[in-house]
Amino acid sequence: MSVINVKNLSKTYKVSLKKPGFKGTIDHFFKRTYRDIVAVKDVSFTINSGEIVGFLGANGAGKTTTLKMLTGLIHPSNGKIKIVDRTPFKRHPTFLKKMSLVMGQKQQLLWDLPALDSLKINAAVYEIPDKIFQQRLQELSEMLSIKEQLNQPVRKLSLGQRMKAELLAALLHHPQVLFLDEPTLGLDVNSQAAIRSFLKEYNERYEATILLTSHYMADITALCERVLLIHEGQLIYDGNLEDLVEKFTPYKEVNVELSYPLSSEKLAHYGQVETMKGQEVRFLVKQEDLTDTIAKILAQLEVNDLSVSDPPIEEVVSQIFSRGNVDL
Repeated sequence: MSVINVKNLSKTYKVSLKKPGFKGTIDHFFKRTYRDIVAVKDVSFTINSGEIVGFLGANGAGKTTTLKMLTGLIHPSNGKIKIVDRTPFKRHPTFLKKMSLVMGQKQQLLWDLPALDSLKINAAVYEIPDKIFQQRLQELSEMLSIKEQLNQPVRKLSLGQRMKAELLAALLHHPQVLFLDEPTLGLDVNSQAAIRSFLKEYNERYEATILLTSHYMADITALCERVLLIHEGQLIYDGNLEDLVEKFTPYKEVNVELSYPLSSEKLAHYGQVETMKGQEVRFLVKQEDLTDTIAKILAQLEVNDLSVSDPPIEEVVSQIFSRGNVDL
């Protein structure tokens, strides 16, 4: 069953133009001219209950604008949105109690108060009975491993602890739909892994539907089988992450450990040498040449070890967005 339905969604901003200087300021005051900036154009997709979907795009591609329309923060210029059968910008209480938005660069917790005080305020806002509040607080704080820090002022928490507390606050009312905008932004590797592990467990336990944006591809690969790609405001891909990588990876990485070092000139006969460190060599080989190249390496060189892998997924996605004309 689909819980997020988006059809022909668009957002255009009118931006006033002002010429420099005093005359420009006077003209701007009495007679303004405008130009349209298209942030999102004709985007359509559906997301089913319980899915975790990655939402990818370069800076300025329209990700955050789309999330703001999906959560009702801004009104779309055109198109229709239904989240749990409600129109977001109407902000119906039923809709507000079934969704939550977490932005990695924003905070909802009160800076000088203990996190627990902010959680009690959220419980009152969402009309959560005290008994249920205590049960959820106990459960979520244990899942996030932050129970001991909830009585400390928010300003004294580490960035990772603060992000966990933000997630706890956002999930206290058990939302059916969760929008995450860069939830691991600025966190260290261990904190990122902890947040990913929690989100995966929360999704499995409550079948929450999650739309996730992140510049850390490890977030996407760890949590999302399906991804949406947005480029210059338009949705250019909606499908399986592995299929995307396979389609747009024209080469494989062949990592070879030789019995003894060889010159780069000799190694170049077997493929594009990406890196070479002593006896360890990393080749980039076209997919169609892979079988013949491996056979040639094994037959003509003394090899201690050989492995084949795909290039890092962040490189693949970066290449897609770096193209002037993205044709999927």
